[in-house]
Amino acid sequence: MAPHLTDEIPAHVLMWRRVREYAVPPSMIETATARRAVGDWAGACAAARVDADLDLRAVRTRHGTELAARLRADLRRLAPDLLRWHMPRIAPDGRLRPGVTILLARYGASAGPPVDLVVRTPPARADAGQRMALALRQEPGHGAAGIHPHPYPERRFRLDLHRHLWDAGRSGELARRCGADEGPWASGRWAAEAELLLRAEGRPRGAFAVRLGARDRAAFELVAPDDSHAPTCRPLREPLRPHDIAALPVLPEAAARVLPDLELLRAGLITADRLHPLVAAALASYDTAPAAGHGPEPGDPHRVECRGEIHRIALRDGVLTAVDHDPAELRREDLLVALGGPALPCLRAIDAVHRDPEALPAVRERLRHGDMAGALAVVEGLLGPRAVLRDGPLREELERAAVRRVDHGVFRAGLVAEHPASAQRRPRLVRHTPRHIRAKRSSRARPRTGTAR
Repeated sequence: MAPHLTDEIPAHVLMWRRVREYAVPPSMIETATARRAVGDWAGACAAARVDADLDLRAVRTRHGTELAARLRADLRRLAPDLLRWHMPRIAPDGRLRPGVTILLARYGASAGPPVDLVVRTPPARADAGQRMALALRQEPGHGAAGIHPHPYPERRFRLDLHRHLWDAGRSGELARRCGADEGPWASGRWAAEAELLLRAEGRPRGAFAVRLGARDRAAFELVAPDDSHAPTCRPLREPLRPHDIAALPVLPEAAARVLPDLELLRAGLITADRLHPLVAAALASYDTAPAAGHGPEPGDPHRVECRGEIHRIALRDGVLTAVDHDPAELRREDLLVALGGPALPCLRAIDAVHRDPEALPAVRERLRHGDMAGALAVVEGLLGPRAVLRDGPLREELERAAVRRVDHGVFRAGLVAEHPASAQRRPRLVRHTPRHIRAKRSSRARPRTGTAR
């Protein structure tokens, strides 16, 4: 697409294009698919960076053989790479929505409340690696939920009613349920999806809500003359108060909006061969653009004008080096630079690649989405596997990613017993407290989430 048309494309569509390019790399899909094909669901989860906080033996002992068998069958059908593909994300980088618990399946237990299979994302402070975790949930505080900021399933993002977004055996339903003939909102599917939602809530008919924005919800009513007619939805005849609308069942985002992949195909920003294979198979009929070949890779060797000649810079013995200079000459030039002298153009070009290469944005995107292996592969392709990385933006990005991975390990180990915000104590009001803070602390005004006085 021409560059001057970029401004006409919505920002969220451009975000999803970056997500589709970096968040679920082809190597992850290939490895996870191969392991799932042989029945190794745990290996498939490991390939897709999904931690399995599950013990099937403990499940069988606690909940019985029937529930354990249903859970094992769902785990074998689970495509964790497909689940990662369809997980909710946040702007502007398209990272996984942090700190959410999403319902995948619900199992009725012989005694006690039902057991839920959920997937959780870590809080933003520990989201390095963009890992997810599978767990079972029956009561608050069970398992890893004790350290999770939001252990209850989020109603907006429930996937138990949309198994085609994670179940490899039902991925073919995607074309029928993705809102193919709609705009950004899949309003033509709302009635059918609301019927599934209300049935899961134990209500054959009734009202439901659709979240249109951060502070905007619309209420609709599902009606039908009788059970033999397809239901339709219409706005409520009498408006409800905001807190009454908030209590209604919420249509999940997967049902309310059109699939992002479909928007990308329509905008010509992606072709079906760049989609997840299961998604591409379901949306093959909507791909009208020809398959675009990948752009040419950077040439090897690079060419630099040095001392009136064209010299080559290429990988030799695992290190980026100036091919047309003698090793002894390069050692002398390095010593001259260390003493404050000017560097050869070839050495300046190598130093620039070390510190701030052209591929730095691609490395950053991969690190943001947790693809450390992909980022290191790009770096090794530029500098060679035996290169010693020099100070600069590239090294800072890699070091920052390593530190954040430590934070994720601390969270997974349960060493943070509570959310940092809850551990902060309000400072005491003393004589030297600023006047505006004293006035704010002593005010009896109601919180912003309440009704204004």
